[in-house]
Amino acid sequence: MAKILVTGSKGTLGKPLVRELERRGHDVWGIDLQHQADDKFIRADVASYRQLERVFEQDYDYVYHLAAEFGRVNGEEYYDTLWETNVIGTRNILEWQRKKGFRLAFASSSEIYGDKHADILREEIPLQRSIIQHNDYAVTKWVNEVQVMNFEKRYGNECVRLRFFNAYGPGEYYHNYRSVVCLFVYRALHGLSYQVYEGYHRVFMYIDDFIPTLANVVDNFVPGEVYNIGGEEFRSVRELSDLILTSIGMDDRHVTYLPEDKHNVQNKRPDISKAKLAFGHDPRTTLEQGVPRTIDWMKQTYAESSHYDRVPKL
Repeated sequence: MAKILVTGSKGTLGKPLVRELERRGHDVWGIDLQHQADDKFIRADVASYRQLERVFEQDYDYVYHLAAEFGRVNGEEYYDTLWETNVIGTRNILEWQRKKGFRLAFASSSEIYGDKHADILREEIPLQRSIIQHNDYAVTKWVNEVQVMNFEKRYGNECVRLRFFNAYGPGEYYHNYRSVVCLFVYRALHGLSYQVYEGYHRVFMYIDDFIPTLANVVDNFVPGEVYNIGGEEFRSVRELSDLILTSIGMDDRHVTYLPEDKHNVQNKRPDISKAKLAFGHDPRTTLEQGVPRTIDWMKQTYAESSHYDRVPKL
């Protein structure tokens, strides 16, 4: 059993990760910005070194650093918060790691691959080629990886970097900066408009396939390694939208189709063989299975606000 801290422990990924680690017998603590009454929860902002002092009064074997400002549009509209949380916050965690000696699992993003339109995105690409990231969120995540690598080299910090690709599923509550599955499902259920960029392809990873992999990191922790963690289904964003609308029984009258998003990568297909070998990563849930489960959860969660019963069906 290990003593583990999860930053961002009340987030979409943090909550189920804490539950899974606890189920496996670990002593799990969490920090987030929310006010909570949990015994092993400390309210703290990772961007505030002073607030972290209370968090690190005790020792941990591992820290999962998930706390971050997420998303391209969010990062453009709230760039100051994005940079403070993601860059200063990660620097603070690395400084505490240097003092306390825990092992760090850092949550990075597929966005760091930026303008590289390789058929398959392999972990070594960013160190082999010059890459321009398209937006502030992507830039901060690559800055974070460079911060991690610098602390590994200068101080011997033991870290792994985990690049997440489009996790989705129940538990992701809607706001305007959420992931594409959450945005499309919520807006379809509420009769709200949304945009679909033609020709864009992604892999999608259902949360129940992702969390066990994430929890396995502490069981096979190899300092200095970096892993893509994503799905295997390579599907177009148009296909995703069509599947959601068909599952709900709606037409696409609220969808606007556009040719290109100049601030985002057109196609992102990762090589996930390292994560399979190291952590037993097994993304077996198809979109046809995961999307209806996500829709059902959202219908229940937003039953009072959803326009589903009043929106014209096919």
